[in-house]
Amino acid sequence: MSDLPVSGDAARRGPGGSAAGDPTIKNVVLLSICQALALSGTSLIMTVSALVGFSLAEDKALATLPLALQFAAMMAATAPASLLMQRFGRRAGFSLGALFGVAAGLVSAQAIFVADFALFCIGAGLYGIAAAHAFYYRFAAADTASEVFKSRAISLVLAGGLVAAFLGPELAKWSRELFAPVLFAGGYLCIAVLSLLALIVLQFIRIPRPSIEERQARGRPLAEIVRQPSFIVAVLCAMIGYGAMNLVMTSTPLAMVACQHPFESAAMVIQWHVVAMFAPSFFTGSLIHRFGVLPILGLGALLVLGCVAVNLSGVEVAQFWSALVLLGLGWNFLFVGGTTLLTEAYRPEEKAKVQALNDLLVFSTVTATAFASGFLFNVFGWAAVNLGVIAPILGALAAVVWLSRQRAAAPLSP
Repeated sequence: MSDLPVSGDAARRGPGGSAAGDPTIKNVVLLSICQALALSGTSLIMTVSALVGFSLAEDKALATLPLALQFAAMMAATAPASLLMQRFGRRAGFSLGALFGVAAGLVSAQAIFVADFALFCIGAGLYGIAAAHAFYYRFAAADTASEVFKSRAISLVLAGGLVAAFLGPELAKWSRELFAPVLFAGGYLCIAVLSLLALIVLQFIRIPRPSIEERQARGRPLAEIVRQPSFIVAVLCAMIGYGAMNLVMTSTPLAMVACQHPFESAAMVIQWHVVAMFAPSFFTGSLIHRFGVLPILGLGALLVLGCVAVNLSGVEVAQFWSALVLLGLGWNFLFVGGTTLLTEAYRPEEKAKVQALNDLLVFSTVTATAFASGFLFNVFGWAAVNLGVIAPILGALAAVVWLSRQRAAAPLSP
């Protein structure tokens, strides 16, 4: 099944502006399913990757290296993935990403069976490429949505992650001893299956191929686009929100195990963290539509600061749980809000390069925090991981206030 040509007007009408046969709702449902499958794999990896790395690496300080390499590969693949979709369509790009997910699961499982840390790192890199493609699901939802429905389409696709909150950690626990005495290999075989299921579902999405005009038109230079205040704040909030979340989340299982909490408790905390990341997506778009994107971004930053405060207050399971829930909520508001604000900064013919630059910057930050997380935890401790979040989040909050004041003053300008 190939991407179907749809006229520009019809393609962009959605709820609030729907026409008969409008594909938006179907796309949102199918993309949400694919998001659920992809993020189930990601949450499974977040639950077990550092523990697998710790068991395979001779130098235990490298325990989070596979996860860092996963984010590095994701960063490197963001621009090629976006440009590929601009040339061949969303479905072709997403299908290729799902195939990388299948390969990642198989390679990682084999690495665990043969206790090969280097091969496990390769598998992590392959999964990063798959994840880079999957993160464009949120933008794909906006391709056929009306302006009034765009923020809700983005957030509803991300709501598929709510399934991942339960499925990923539960698969991690169920598959942990599937091939005992070899631990965790079964989880990575589950990732291969999840990616294969996503590949099947993707064949039913209906998103128009980019028009000839969109493929050939260059639009404004990037140097002009990135100077827009909306672009600056959108990217800054997404970068800092995702980076802060990743810095704290990556070390949480290690911190909990170091505090003598059982693996099942760590899995439970990650599970509720992922719930908090994606459950708000059922109403984040509506909140943005009602109150505006900037207040939601500001609230997201405050929630992340709340996470830091709770983590610094103690190391009981209840504190890890509460902090990670606040962290998930803050990430959701910052990421959905940042994605929504970004759509205000580009024209249709500019979306591929702007989305690629956005995700390159976001996942560069995520990669850096994945490397930094293990180092900070092993060298300086859990408190240092949390303290490292404060200054960047305050910077994001200041940027939101700055843009709010700019927009409030704009009508008064001559």
